[in-house]
Amino acid sequence: MKELLKKYDGKVRLVVKFAPYPYRDGAKLAAQAALAAKEQGAFAPMHEKMLENYYRLNAASLKKLAGELRLDTVRFEKDMNSERIVKKVEEDIALTRGLEIWQTPTFVINGRQLVGERPIEHFVQVIDEELKVLKK
Repeated sequence: MKELLKKYDGKVRLVVKFAPYPYRDGAKLAAQAALAAKEQGAFAPMHEKMLENYYRLNAASLKKLAGELRLDTVRFEKDMNSERIVKKVEEDIALTRGLEIWQTPTFVINGRQLVGERPIEHFVQVIDEELKVLKK
């Protein structure tokens, strides 16, 4: 994504919405943890840590990951369970369900859904096509 954002600087933006799988233990809590880490400027590092440890995400392990990132773990835990962050994740879930997004990752480019991991060339092709449409 970094490469795409650099290539299309000023033309595209990345917006992350959470669509935690309802049957995976810890998925919703992990989304809350990502937002709590974002509050301390560590969204991307926390996301990476969670991907590496996806099979064992729970409140204790998420707090441990926050500590490994040198976050304020008291603040992290408070933010992770705050009404504001819980509500944000619930809003994201409602939005993604409304858009009929059932898999992650799913990318939406001007309304076009790209489901699953894709090579960067595929994103370039779709973005270029959409930019041409917008120029007309």
